[in-house]
Amino acid sequence: MIKSILTHQNHFRFGIIFFILFFSGFKPRSLQKAEIILQDERLPITPKEFYVINVVDERENRSAVAWLLPAITAGSEQPKAYPVDLKGGGLVAVKQFIDRNLPHNAALRPVVIGLKKFIVTETALAGGRVEGHVNLVIAFYLKQDDDEPSDIGLHLADYNGSAVYNRPAGPPQEIEPTLRHLLESGLNYLNTWMDRQADNNIKLAKSVKISFTDYLEKTEGDTIYYATNRPLKWPDFQAKVENSKYDAEIFASIGYDERTEVTKGVINITMGIKVFVPKSACWAKSGSRNDYTLNHEQRHFDIAKIASEHLKQKLKAETLPVGNYDGPINVDYLDAYREMDELQRQYDSETSHGSNHSEQQRWNERIDKELKQYGVVVSH
Repeated sequence: MIKSILTHQNHFRFGIIFFILFFSGFKPRSLQKAEIILQDERLPITPKEFYVINVVDERENRSAVAWLLPAITAGSEQPKAYPVDLKGGGLVAVKQFIDRNLPHNAALRPVVIGLKKFIVTETALAGGRVEGHVNLVIAFYLKQDDDEPSDIGLHLADYNGSAVYNRPAGPPQEIEPTLRHLLESGLNYLNTWMDRQADNNIKLAKSVKISFTDYLEKTEGDTIYYATNRPLKWPDFQAKVENSKYDAEIFASIGYDERTEVTKGVINITMGIKVFVPKSACWAKSGSRNDYTLNHEQRHFDIAKIASEHLKQKLKAETLPVGNYDGPINVDYLDAYREMDELQRQYDSETSHGSNHSEQQRWNERIDKELKQYGVVVSH
């Protein structure tokens, strides 16, 4: 009695399961487990500029790589495409293929590959054949020294490749050579791009070299740029005299312009250092235009020059990062500017704006001595 009840329940359950599977579009077992195995093939590429350190998945749809049509039997309805993935999943399969078949030299530049799109779609043709369209989009990133482990790096370039095939509808493994060759084309593109760009692309530079020039204008205008043979003169003081207790005033400052050129993987930076005084910001009382007062103001100009030399020395001693060389340059420039400002205030304070002759003489000697250390021999 118990046996017949159990048997009846089993038949009932089987009928429910059959009903659900039949009306839910159940696919044959062969289609459910279908996958594509990327075959190993040693690539005819020996990278000289990079190695692949990682592959990351940036695809919007990661459910499957291919949507394929099954073989059509006589009298059957138009089949629907079914999903087929690479064995292990798209990301794992692509990463394994690259790891196994592309030479890996960790002494070269580390490149991260971003898998942005890898998809196959098929449409039915007459005679039981199908046409397949394959699209592969991958991005290349340079992993930099200061990157966090989670960072993919600096974007370098993209590869957008496609392929079309025509085949009888059938086993998914038949399309594997098309997928593999498209991947090979993407890696070959990266190799060629790196070879061509390595020497002159600033993103691929390996080091930074810095040099300096003293900025001068061929024809002098309102701005006087520091030169040993061009001291301040009273005609340079062109601003309206201010209502001040002091005899004269100038506004000496520092700045720079920057020119970069990449040669053989080295970023060559030439900094034009500007030490300057605008004539339109200088004033002097008519009764104070003597050599002593002019010397005091000239020493403000000299202090700005000293601050610029400190900037040069600091930058020469640094190893500038290729990914952000402007960061340390800007920081060092601001430090030099603050140092200049502090020295100017100290100079005026200790000399009482030039009225303390003994302190003025001490500063004259101090300034001349430091200028001489940097090879600056002044005529004043």
